[in-house]
Amino acid sequence: MELSESVTHKNGRLRKPVVSNSDMGERESKLEVECDEEALLPNSVRADGQAKACHGIKGELGSVALLLFLYVLQGIPLGLAGSIPLIMQSKNVGYKDQAYFSFVFWPFSLKLFWAPLVDSLYLRQFGRRKSWLVPTQYLLGLFMLYLSVTVDAMLQTDGQSGPDVIALTAVFFMLAFLAATQDIAVDGWALTMLSRENVGYASTCNSVGQTAGYFLGNVLFLALESADFCNKYLRFEPQERGIVTLSDFLFLCGIVFMVSTTLVAILKKENNRHHHTKKKPKEETQSVMETYKLLLSIIKMPTVFTFCVLLLTAKIGFSAADAVTGLKLVEAGVPKEQLALLAVPMVPLQILLPLVISKYTAGPRPLDVFYKAFPFRLLIGLEYALLVWWTPSVRQEEGFPVYYYAVVLLSYAVHQVSLFLLYTPHIFVACMAFHAKVSDPVIGGTYMTLLNTVTNLGGNWPSTLALWLVDPLTFKECQGAPEQTCGSVEEAGLCVREGGTCVTTLDGYYVESVVCVLIGLCWWMFFGKRMKRIQEESPSAWHCRVVK
Repeated sequence: MELSESVTHKNGRLRKPVVSNSDMGERESKLEVECDEEALLPNSVRADGQAKACHGIKGELGSVALLLFLYVLQGIPLGLAGSIPLIMQSKNVGYKDQAYFSFVFWPFSLKLFWAPLVDSLYLRQFGRRKSWLVPTQYLLGLFMLYLSVTVDAMLQTDGQSGPDVIALTAVFFMLAFLAATQDIAVDGWALTMLSRENVGYASTCNSVGQTAGYFLGNVLFLALESADFCNKYLRFEPQERGIVTLSDFLFLCGIVFMVSTTLVAILKKENNRHHHTKKKPKEETQSVMETYKLLLSIIKMPTVFTFCVLLLTAKIGFSAADAVTGLKLVEAGVPKEQLALLAVPMVPLQILLPLVISKYTAGPRPLDVFYKAFPFRLLIGLEYALLVWWTPSVRQEEGFPVYYYAVVLLSYAVHQVSLFLLYTPHIFVACMAFHAKVSDPVIGGTYMTLLNTVTNLGGNWPSTLALWLVDPLTFKECQGAPEQTCGSVEEAGLCVREGGTCVTTLDGYYVESVVCVLIGLCWWMFFGKRMKRIQEESPSAWHCRVVK
């Protein structure tokens, strides 16, 4: 969760600025900042290469709608991937298996490493962005159609094997990888699809589209897939299944991807800057290699290396609360669709919070806000642990009372406030302002993308580790069968066969919650001030010496 990662993007992804990863290779191919025409191309260009005047957004509503639709498509596989852990948890999958599946959410944090290839290698006759967008979306559609036939077998719980977690992880990892690649292509296309005066709408399309797509693939799907929810709110006569199954939803999404991609490939033409300018195309292979060399050069700088280490370790203290809490609530009997639906009343809060809090976070030292909000964010982890501990005691035969969901909703709201104070979206913008401030102007695109990637990775690896350690830190004993233990799946099965029951004496989640908070406090005391002081480094400490 975040309450949980199932409601927001579980991959820890943070909203990115308008400058995209996919534009990085283009900006860095000559190790110098290109003129504005290389980054933004007016929507209407005359034959002599000069731009026509643009007249507001009305003339580009079609392009804006297309961008919005492409970002919605991108959010759907992310939402589906976020729903799988909740489905697996309802089938009593172990937390080590959940840790395996958490790798599905890594591609968006790692796309820096193949973004230069997407930006530089393409078929000029077909279009720079369509060369990647079209085949990527076709593959997404084909994967979804394949999953619609096989996912039930992968999730089957017959026998002792349970869900095939490895196969699920492999397939959904590919879905996330393809969605991340599509994101690179769409981000780059947005900069040339819209005119200079309207390019700001690209970030709006990104935010709204991804959120809507994630809502469709996660919240709406989990609600319609739940027989209890459908019988209670959408049907007159109860049935054993929901309105849709995972297979049905994947098949429908696969068809939508295939049809829409075909229409984009045929009907939407791509602006080609080389056709309208006298500049010769740059040597793309060289730009790719130079981009990777730049990354290595930047990381080697002492100040940047220190900052990256801080970014990679800052979220350890939050990992148990963010990665495990939602799964523990499902394990305690809270319906997964109800948890997903808690995202709906949070939408107004997510809109209003930036307006209310931003005036307190604006300023020349954005990392000061990070430092002050850090302990508050750690306390949320303890509050979540108390919520999980309290949950079984309020469960009733017909479910959970309304006041319980009110408490969960309040906890989630407080958690949202802490997220806004630390990371998303406005403090991330403040951190981006710091990133922009320290980024070497010669290689700014690569610089900012690197720092954003490290920030996202700093959320991914602690979450995976937190999931992995829940089972080893959990202790159980066999009651009712003397001399039997519950240290492994086999021993637990033997305990049950001997007439006993495995009872948890110490839940590893509570151990993790306390340990994570202690680690977070230590990080705040010893490294938090270092994070503040890093703002005081001179600009020369951040600049990379580049030799052409």
